Amino acid sequence: MEVAKRPAHKLTVDEVCTELQIARSTFYDWRQKGRGPRCIRLPNGSLRVRRGDFENWLIDCEDAS
Repeated sequence: MEVAKRPAHKLTVDEVCTELQIARSTFYDWRQKGRGPRCIRLPNGSLRVRRGDFENWLIDCEDAS
């Protein structure tokens, strides 16, 4: 019997921007430059960011000093 996994929580672009206190234009600028968190494009064209991917991206952004 296979155990069903709970789907990972996904954030909207607005939720990511609110959490980071940035403008949507900043998010899309980072995305265009390949600097933003990994995204999922839904069939309707909207973007989502897995919470785990977002947290890992934040860790990668930490200053090593």
